[in-house]
Amino acid sequence: MKRMIITGVAGVAIALFQTAGYAAADGEAMAKEAGCLNCHAVDKKKVGPAYKDVSAKYKGKAAAEVVTALKAIAVHKGATAKTKDDDLKLIAAWILTL
Repeated sequence: MKRMIITGVAGVAIALFQTAGYAAADGEAMAKEAGCLNCHAVDKKKVGPAYKDVSAKYKGKAAAEVVTALKAIAVHKGATAKTKDDDLKLIAAWILTL
C-alpha cells in the first residue's frame, strides 16, 4: 500500500514538472511568434535587454505584473496590441523561469 502511494505521488510530481516544461516551451514559441525575439535574446542584449536580465529584475513577481510593465513601455505598444493577454502572460511566465 505504501509503495502505491509513493508511486502515485511520484507520478503526480512528474506530471507537474512536464506541464511546467511544456508551458516554458510554449512561452518561448509564443515569444517567437509575437516577434519578441526580434529585439530580445535570452542571454544577451540586442535592441532590448536580455530576458535573463528581465527575469532577474522581476524576480518574485507574478506574470501578470510583468505583462502590465511590458504594456507600459511605449515601444511594445504594437506587439502587445496584436497579442492576446493570455499569450503575453505565457511569455512572461517563460521569461520568469530564466
